[in-house]
Amino acid sequence: MQFHVQETMSKALKTSIDQQLDVSALFKGRADADCAGPLHVSLQVTGHEGFIAADGVLAIDLEQACSRCLEPVRSHIEIPFSEMFKPADTTFVSEQFTEDEISDFVEVESDKLDLEPYVNEAVELSIPYAPLCSEQCKGLCPSCGQNLNQQTCGCDTGKIDVRFAALKDLFKE
Repeated sequence: MQFHVQETMSKALKTSIDQQLDVSALFKGRADADCAGPLHVSLQVTGHEGFIAADGVLAIDLEQACSRCLEPVRSHIEIPFSEMFKPADTTFVSEQFTEDEISDFVEVESDKLDLEPYVNEAVELSIPYAPLCSEQCKGLCPSCGQNLNQQTCGCDTGKIDVRFAALKDLFKE
């Protein structure tokens, strides 16, 4: 997924990328994602006068632990991808776009543009922070650790404010 910046812009090249990437190294050592399927990359890279646009969709299958009950949660995530790149020395872009739009461009220092770090970043930012097996997930008992989705336990889960704990036995008979 490497492109020559000047050649792509000057010839207004259009390139389609449709491939699968092994992103297992991206998830190695992470506690929030147990395993990841291959990342399917489907991008359209287009050269324009002064910049390069990369648009498309990234898709990946993830397995994570539910944030409440720790059961495995499998999900298919589709990530929209849209980045614009410009050479660091380009002034044409500043004449064509506003200051806010220019801040959306990624400056490329060399003549080679490698999209893989940007794709990896998009995947990492799109991983669900607190996945749930279902919206009705009851989680684990804070006392005994029983999965409350499977069965209830007999633990007393009444909360007592620590400041008033001495008063709880006052009216006990």
